[in-house]
Amino acid sequence: MVPDPEKKIDESLSDEPFVQETSEVEKTRLSGFYANIMSMFHGETRGIEMIPVQEKTQSSLWTCASMWLSANMVIATFNIGCLSYGVFGLDFGTSVLVIIFFNILGAIPVAFFSIHGAKFGLRQMVLSRYLVGDLAMRIFAFINVVACVGWGAVNIMASAQLLNIVNNHALPAWAGCLIIIILTIIVTFFGYNVIHAYEKWSWIPNVVVFIAIIARLSIDDVFVAGIPNDDGTYTTWGSGETFAGSVLSFGGTIFGFAAGWTTYAADYTTYMKPNSNPYRIFFSVLGGLCFPLIFTMILGAAAVTGIKTNQTYADLYSEYSVGGLVYAILVEHSLHRFGEFLCVLLALSTVCNNLPNMYSIALGAQAFWSPLAKVPRVVWTVVGNCLTLAICIPAYYHFESVVENFMNIIGYYLAIYDAISLSEHFFYLKGFSGYNMEIYNNKKLLNPGYAGAFAFCCGAAGTAVGMDQTWYAGVIGRKIGEFGAEIGFELAFGFAFIAYNVTRPLERKYFGR
Repeated sequence: MVPDPEKKIDESLSDEPFVQETSEVEKTRLSGFYANIMSMFHGETRGIEMIPVQEKTQSSLWTCASMWLSANMVIATFNIGCLSYGVFGLDFGTSVLVIIFFNILGAIPVAFFSIHGAKFGLRQMVLSRYLVGDLAMRIFAFINVVACVGWGAVNIMASAQLLNIVNNHALPAWAGCLIIIILTIIVTFFGYNVIHAYEKWSWIPNVVVFIAIIARLSIDDVFVAGIPNDDGTYTTWGSGETFAGSVLSFGGTIFGFAAGWTTYAADYTTYMKPNSNPYRIFFSVLGGLCFPLIFTMILGAAAVTGIKTNQTYADLYSEYSVGGLVYAILVEHSLHRFGEFLCVLLALSTVCNNLPNMYSIALGAQAFWSPLAKVPRVVWTVVGNCLTLAICIPAYYHFESVVENFMNIIGYYLAIYDAISLSEHFFYLKGFSGYNMEIYNNKKLLNPGYAGAFAFCCGAAGTAVGMDQTWYAGVIGRKIGEFGAEIGFELAFGFAFIAYNVTRPLERKYFGR
């Protein structure tokens, strides 16, 4: 059964690692200048506490969908599409199929866990106490904090490239990174409602820029669907083990990007009414994710084909990566000053993409360890942005390799999380009726997480044998084709799934929970 979330939890059931909501903590959060500012802008002062039913007033499905529409209609998504030929050497037709399939595969868990936020009013990492257990939750919470910083750094690098190249390199790379960080801090400072309000419409200028890119590609007539051969012909479809390896590696990169929102999916539906239709939430989030992901990545895959026939495109892409390619399309022999204006707009789109990361980093930190929950959310947001700035500036100079490696690494741990949490939800909790909200803050009655931690280790072993990175290739991954293939996330899911479903029944029998 699912009890009333408003029912007060018995204080005798509480345990040290979890923090009860107290009036003293709230008074500290709401004191002074901070309280006045948050009140003025309808800002959020809550952390990882359960959202009371009386505060769960949202009902707009467009708010659910637009959150992810804006966050993914950005230059970082465009860049993933550019990796298709720029890094993996895939033809356009193959790239489109890979983009569609792996984006849907990665987006489904995000849409599914968004239902949990509306139904229970708990953040994703707090929900993970039920899904993977207390011990494993702490592992995922720590990785999630690190991933949020990594996401922010990777996203900012593409924008910094654009801002740097505009106006004859007048703006240094570090300054471009700083601008994005400051804008992100301003919006995330006010929390849930302001983030949703910003994301609701911020996709519009980004769409305008992408339409301009489509128009310029059409006018320049640079699109080439195939792979250039030595004799001047083009191969439109590949075959063989090496080709399969490139498909799997590109697919792993896409999966890591699309599924990257999984471990904070519920964070953005916690204020939805608990009686909201779960199917509508699922499909609104799925559509809000898949449309921008597929559209923008396909556009990137089409744009990068221009480097085969257009020397300006090739030169700028070689020197400045995706930022140089966008500049070549919109500015060089093209729209000139107006094109530079569009480049700046697209660079600022990274704010949309970084908002979820910098909001959820605070919730992950608070869930990881009880004392950290006493630090207000806004402090963690600022700290996370500062760490992101410290990473993205030096990583800026190794952009493409950083992007590819980071996306694949993200895909590994998300596949493990999906394998464990989906198993627990469907096989052991038997669906939504198996969540007892009265014990969400009680370590003694929740899933202890030993099976989850063991499954995580097994999933990591699957990753080790299946991964194919520049710095390490697993014994299985390196055997596929001439350059190897990235199958780390598939094996991570399989190993974790088997390990969890072997050990979880034993854990339930021994611990009774």
